[in-house]
This record gives sequence, C-alpha cells and structure tokens, in this order.
Amino acid sequence: MANQLASQMASAIALALANMRSARALRVSGVAAVALIAIDLGTTILPAQQPQLSDVPLAQGGSFLLTIFLKHDESKTLDQINAQLRAQGFYKAFPPEGTQVVSWYIMMGIGQVVTLRLPAERLREVNRVIEQTAWGGYRTEFYATYDYKSIGEDAHTKALAQ
Repeated sequence: MANQLASQMASAIALALANMRSARALRVSGVAAVALIAIDLGTTILPAQQPQLSDVPLAQGGSFLLTIFLKHDESKTLDQINAQLRAQGFYKAFPPEGTQVVSWYIMMGIGQVVTLRLPAERLREVNRVIEQTAWGGYRTEFYATYDYKSIGEDAHTKALAQ
C-alpha cells in the first residue's frame, strides 16, 4: 500500500515539476521528496524512543497535509493585494475542489498560513491555482506536514508521569 501511494505521489510530483520554473521547482521538489520519504518510512520500524510514522495520521485515504505560507507583498497595501487577488480569481479558485482546508490563519507580519489535506494526485492542481491566482499578491512557500499533536501531548503526559 505504501509503495502504491509513493508511486502515485511520485507521478503527481513529476507532473508538478514539469509545470514549475526556476528555484521554486527545487524547493517544491525537495518538499515533495520529503513527503515521499515520510510515506515510505511509515512502514519502517523506528527506534523505540521515537513514535513510528505509521502512528502519525500522515495519510488518510491516500492524502497528505500541505502547509502553504502566503506571504504578503509588503510593497502593496492590503487593499491593493485584495484587489489583485480578486482580479486574478484567487478566492474562486482556492482551495481547489477535492482538497480540504484543515486550517487557515492570519499570521501577523507574515500573511496567511493555510494547511490543506489533499490526495497526492491533486498536488499539481494546488500548485497551478497558487501560481495563477496568488502570485503578485503573495510570495509563497510550501511545506509537507503531518499532524503530531496527539503524539506530542502523549509524550508530554508520559514525561510528567515519570
């Protein structure tokens, strides 16, 4: 199952890379490689002191989490940014169908931070929506992520009990 998911992820990444340009391609491909490694390691036994990746809700039904930093272009006012986003159709296109918004926060001094849950095969679509509708209003960064909250809380509780 993990190999099939890794294969699907690799195909999605290959498609995404075919449509990306410059250093952004290197950054996103690095994030995608980390996601592939994490998926592959999900079946590997890790040392006892570390939680196994298979214990982390990394994938649900073949999906993964992607955190996107939408950093404000500080050379523009908020009204100018919003006008550009409207003109480019950002809020009509984002988030794309087939993705789930896990969280969407304003980070003061940065911009917006959005975490999506998406199937691996939708990665290219998310990338294209950002390229076509967010660039100009935002500078973007992408990070493959996973939900560690319950494991971290459990580790904290166990540490307090010792």
